[in-house]
Amino acid sequence: MNYRTDAPETQRMEVSDNSSLPSTVGSTDRSIGRIMQAAKDLTEAQIAQILEHQRKYGMRFGEAAVSLHLATAEEVTWALSKQFQYPYSPGRFNNNPELVVAADPFGDMAENFRDLRSSLSMGILSPTSPRQALAVVSTETKDGRSFVAANLAVSFSQLGCRTLLVDADMRRPRVHDIFGVANNTGLSSLLSNQSHVDVIKSVEDLPGLFVLPVGAIPPNPLELVERPAFSHLLLTLLPQFDQVIIDTPASEMGADARVIASRCGATLAISRKGKTSQQKLQQLIRSLSKTSTQMAGVVMNDHDF
Repeated sequence: MNYRTDAPETQRMEVSDNSSLPSTVGSTDRSIGRIMQAAKDLTEAQIAQILEHQRKYGMRFGEAAVSLHLATAEEVTWALSKQFQYPYSPGRFNNNPELVVAADPFGDMAENFRDLRSSLSMGILSPTSPRQALAVVSTETKDGRSFVAANLAVSFSQLGCRTLLVDADMRRPRVHDIFGVANNTGLSSLLSNQSHVDVIKSVEDLPGLFVLPVGAIPPNPLELVERPAFSHLLLTLLPQFDQVIIDTPASEMGADARVIASRCGATLAISRKGKTSQQKLQQLIRSLSKTSTQMAGVVMNDHDF
């Protein structure tokens, strides 16, 4: 993945937070050795064996433990997450090929998303900039909008930011499937004035991350985001979260993405390596330049899933 930088009175949403947070077994004042010793009931002799192997072969402690078959790579990752107070849920997201930041928080792809997060945090989403949501857009389906939006949201939440991911793709919604949250009510319910209760879901094992799914797919998605209610909703949500990220429909499916982006204030475009038409991408960027949104850049997505 490559990143290039080139009203009426509103009602406060109720946030559902029924998940149990992971226990903080470790802390930054505990070494990885002591964390693994407590978790795996390693003896002092085994710890000494690992340390000797570490010194002899110039390895990290975790690598030495795995080499000696005293721990698995997943257990080492878990211990590191406890040492540095980093959200990690071993096994829960391992079978999800899209949530790479949650499944492998210390891998190369997660590092790419942290780099993207840093670029945004120091630029268009910096604390000194006006508060605004970030719309994630692309020209075609399967470009990876939901993939980027979901992992970027996880990355911000791992930083300790209270982060909301809104699924505004009311044509082909996917966010609820990616995170495994209920989709009985959501954005369409709010915009059609049907429900304000229990529409925002917390994500189990990822403290600080919340999802607003689509809910029922409406017959008039474009009209719903064009109405003042969508802008008013964003004004309600922005003070409640540190970051608000909006997944959108592909622009080939209609004007929804352009309308949503203009309401958000900031936009990140996604292209798919070897798939996205550069001409269509340039047309999308030109059309966005005629709105009030600010372009944060373009991400070239080459992740296979």
